Amino acid sequence: MKCFVYRSARREGTYVYLRERDAFALLPPDLAARLGALTLVLELDLAPGRRLAREQPEVVHRNLLAQGFHLQFPPPHPGAAWAD
Repeated sequence: MKCFVYRSARREGTYVYLRERDAFALLPPDLAARLGALTLVLELDLAPGRRLAREQPEVVHRNLLAQGFHLQFPPPHPGAAWAD
């Protein structure tokens, strides 16, 4: 499965994987608003055996099939919260 990875302009270290290029309509409107502009950073194939730096490929693949996107958050920092 081919997927497209975008970096959030408003959320440092947050990335969105989409099953279709520029298919931003797959994102819930409130999530899209929180992420801000998205910039394409990578196209990749989630073939069996593919390794990802910070995500489990099986989880990404399952989310892409089920909802069309996968959200990758930055590593947690003690005392930090994901809020506006």
